[in-house]
Amino acid sequence: MALRCSMRDEVTKRYTLNGITVTWKPALCVHSGICARGLPAVFSPRRRPWIELQHADTDVISAQVDRCPSGALSWTDASEP
Repeated sequence: MALRCSMRDEVTKRYTLNGITVTWKPALCVHSGICARGLPAVFSPRRRPWIELQHADTDVISAQVDRCPSGALSWTDASEP
């Protein structure tokens, strides 16, 4: 049996600013809302783009991303090569 993937399964969005890159994989998202409730200035699903990193410090953003239950959100240090 062959597995088929939709284009949505392959989408990965990256947002970079001030030394942090936040990666969002929509196919993994369970829409718990933890990101938006915890840091609404940065994560606003009704806004496009829905992630705006300029609204908080990188350690606050990384701590909120670490709370994502599905792993749809992750972050890396953009200052490292």
